[in-house]
Amino acid sequence: MLENRETMMQMFPELFHLNKVRPVEDYPKTLRQSLASLAPPGCSGKPRVAVLTPGIFNSAYYEHSFLADMMGVELVEGSDLRVVDGKVKMRTTRGYEAIDVLYRRVDDDFLDPMTFRPDSALGIPGIMDVYKAGNITIANAPGTGIADDKAIYSYMPDIVEFYTGEKAILQNVPTWRCSDPDSLKYVLDNLADLVVKEVHGSGGYGMLIGPTSSRKEIAAFRDKLIARPGNYIAQPTISLSRHPTHVNDGLFEGRHIDLRPFVLYGEKIVTVPGGLTRVALRKGSLVVNSSQGGGSKDTWVLYGDE
Repeated sequence: MLENRETMMQMFPELFHLNKVRPVEDYPKTLRQSLASLAPPGCSGKPRVAVLTPGIFNSAYYEHSFLADMMGVELVEGSDLRVVDGKVKMRTTRGYEAIDVLYRRVDDDFLDPMTFRPDSALGIPGIMDVYKAGNITIANAPGTGIADDKAIYSYMPDIVEFYTGEKAILQNVPTWRCSDPDSLKYVLDNLADLVVKEVHGSGGYGMLIGPTSSRKEIAAFRDKLIARPGNYIAQPTISLSRHPTHVNDGLFEGRHIDLRPFVLYGEKIVTVPGGLTRVALRKGSLVVNSSQGGGSKDTWVLYGDE
């Protein structure tokens, strides 16, 4: 989001003045404020925030280091931290100093070898005990990765109504859990019209887009679905929005896009006035993931007439 905006402002600065585009440059500052507001009750003074990264070999390491730099906080790896006197402390030139809020970019399984994977060299032994004692805030909290399970989609209307007492304002995309026999039968009968995804899949891998797949591909996917139905959900093929996109020879053609907003939930909820518009650069493709050849565009939210 930030890179796209910087590029556009360098290339077309006049557009932002003429169109009253709201800025997104404050995102790192707002992220820092949101994280600091989550400091544990025992924190005295200004909370110390750090970003936990798996290290330089992680594909998102640039993002981790960039955000840490822009927020003005430390970028740490598991080897930089240890549990001392019931606190998670960071190695510094002045000795070990306590961290109050850890913005973690390490998966749950690797966070604490004493609680999760014992072979993990990326985490901090004993950090979960400190977390359970309320002496450090981990954002995002361990366990929040359940939201990445695509089967959760099918429960969203019930979840919204349970916690708010009201029905969801936005309609949910119909989602069939293939672990349910009736749903599985429907999906198998309509594979050519549906999108089928692995519940734990990401990056656009392990999925079938029925309308754009060959009979051979559908038949092969049918076998996988029958073998492991609980591993998949299915949804109708959504007609994604399209956006004019510059292609070869100076031409513009429509390409499918989706939007990822950024919402920070700390002391208050802040929706960033921008986002990441992902674009499928291949003609006709519905897959916008960068790992599948997708790109991204700057996203504008305009000031209203005041």
